[in-house]
Amino acid sequence: MRPFIRMLTPVLFLLMAFTLSGCGEQFIVLDPKGPIGESQKDLIYISTIICSVIIIPTLILTAIIVWRYRDKKGRKASYTPNWEHSTKLEVTWWSIPIIAIIILAIITVRYTYALEPSKAIVSEKEPITIQVTSLDWKWLFKYPDEGIATVNYIKIPADVPVKFQLTSDTAMNSFWVPQLGGQIYTMSGMAMTLFLQADEQGSYFGSGANFNGQDFAQMRFKVDATTEEEYHSWIKQVKDTSPALTMEGFEKLREPGSSEKQLFSSFPAGLFDKIAMQYVNGDGGGHHHGGAASEPAANKDESHPDSSTDAHSHMDMDMGDMGMDMDMGK
Repeated sequence: MRPFIRMLTPVLFLLMAFTLSGCGEQFIVLDPKGPIGESQKDLIYISTIICSVIIIPTLILTAIIVWRYRDKKGRKASYTPNWEHSTKLEVTWWSIPIIAIIILAIITVRYTYALEPSKAIVSEKEPITIQVTSLDWKWLFKYPDEGIATVNYIKIPADVPVKFQLTSDTAMNSFWVPQLGGQIYTMSGMAMTLFLQADEQGSYFGSGANFNGQDFAQMRFKVDATTEEEYHSWIKQVKDTSPALTMEGFEKLREPGSSEKQLFSSFPAGLFDKIAMQYVNGDGGGHHHGGAASEPAANKDESHPDSSTDAHSHMDMDMGDMGMDMDMGK
């Protein structure tokens, strides 16, 4: 039995390494293309190095101790059954972890405040706003300033900050574009804020990072970062060639099921507020983290009868202190 286990152990390690490597795929989290992702990568590296100061010597010493003090014939080492304490050793194996934890805590706190998801990215360019709604099982993206909407697709200009306002129509999910920054939860009855930016043009993978039902694995979307000229040209093309998203169309999207990429030339005004405030009674309430949600005035004529100005005014209230920062990437 023992020879079999010894032969099987290297095979298991190889299988684990192959699985964790993603079958040779690139570790996209460690290949950031934006300032937030870059800072988070630095934090991962720093944390790994600090932890390695403890883990690597511990593993080495474990192997040495097992080998050095193994039972063998002809052993002449002194027998000291009453030995139980060494001040030098106690100081060594307690002081090093304590110092490492203190350093790690200071660095983590600094990065936590620096990477607060609702904190705007410093830039000479004005951020664009994209309102994100997680559905079962698809993503609805609305561009309130441009008046268009998409399903499972985002296009943004490179080197321009993007302000994501996020909520969920049903179950909680997690919005994640690994190369741009850490994930943040979308929650029903709440509106979260996340700032990201792509420093380079390219196509980036995005997905839901939460188990939330049958087709959760299909909640993937593509993020294309282009030049500003290409971005504005795309906006015009969507407005000229795509159908409008009506309330009937939105109700259809709400039905459970996956979806392909879809583009819409307009959407009902107040839709994001209606989704985020769907559990709020007329006497107020609701949570919003990191800024107010808004819809373009140009779409007011398409507003659904149930979208009230009272609900919108609640979203405009400064309720950031009631929000919940659920960014898992920090």
